[in-house]
Amino acid sequence: MNPAEFSQRIVDWFARHGRKHLPWQANPTPYRVWISEVMLQQTQVATVIPYFQRFLQRFPDVRTLAAAHLDEVLHLWSGLGYYARARNLHRAAVIMVDRHAGDLPLTLDDLSALPGMGRSTAGAILALSMGLRHPILDGNVKRVLARFYAVAGWPGRAAVVKRLWMLAEQATPSERVAEYTQAIMDLGALLCTRAHPRCNACPVAEGCQAHRMGRQNAFPEPAPRRTLPVRRTRQLIVTNADREVLLERRAPVGLWGGLWGFPECPMDADVANWCRHHLRLLVSDLRPWTVLRHTFSHFHLDIEPLRATVKNHENSVMEGDRFVWYNTQEPDARGLAAPVQRLLAKLQDEC
Repeated sequence: MNPAEFSQRIVDWFARHGRKHLPWQANPTPYRVWISEVMLQQTQVATVIPYFQRFLQRFPDVRTLAAAHLDEVLHLWSGLGYYARARNLHRAAVIMVDRHAGDLPLTLDDLSALPGMGRSTAGAILALSMGLRHPILDGNVKRVLARFYAVAGWPGRAAVVKRLWMLAEQATPSERVAEYTQAIMDLGALLCTRAHPRCNACPVAEGCQAHRMGRQNAFPEPAPRRTLPVRRTRQLIVTNADREVLLERRAPVGLWGGLWGFPECPMDADVANWCRHHLRLLVSDLRPWTVLRHTFSHFHLDIEPLRATVKNHENSVMEGDRFVWYNTQEPDARGLAAPVQRLLAKLQDEC
């Protein structure tokens, strides 16, 4: 099966069976496609839909997003994970206002130069919103191509991904590019799934080398297995007489960068002394909560929550850009990582 027949069969299948009513497919402007493509990285469609709708309602265009405070952007991203995506969206929007008159640039090089904008995301924006011929290579497309051509090796290796990009380039048609781009992503998401692919319904099964060999699950080769290391952190859940809880803004980069969370006390520190010196708070009633494990792509994080109350008659911590006394009964808009939200919910139940 040559590349032209491959792409034509996929487009024909999409016309009958593809997804055509996703919220970002209505009025697929470059901005709307950009937001959806970033949200869909490492995240299922069903999870993304409500986030996309809320995000677009609040930030309908580049200028609105650029003018917003990062706290609000992160707040609307809370629970979606991979928060660098939200920080990069905000940074990219500011750059677009400063350098591109508040619009997305419409060349692959200019798009790819923006924060968090890889070649595949840039290509998808141009293909889906403008119909411009640019190949894409997200996880679904990698899986379809790796199986169809029996491409050996893990796609994380440079030689393998180079081969897949070449195949993606060959398969991308000159016409109906937007339909093909959505079609091959849908094929990977709906039929050519990671486990239990539905080869009997696949429009290109007869040309698929992996299917012919009966080795669909061998392609693409999985990442090398390794045991995830475990890290530990002690987080202090400190409340005052008004039942407000102390939150601290994390550094702008790194784990949960820019989000608000609980102060972290070194595991070997005396908690009361640490609070007195670092938070200027006198705390009492120290009570450990059950350890909460949160798993990232590269490690497990065991969070050891330690509940405490403030003895000071006045709150000595200075509020501002770094600390805030947070009212769980009347929460404001700020970015909170999923484990912080879970612990806040437990605190609210306790209070």
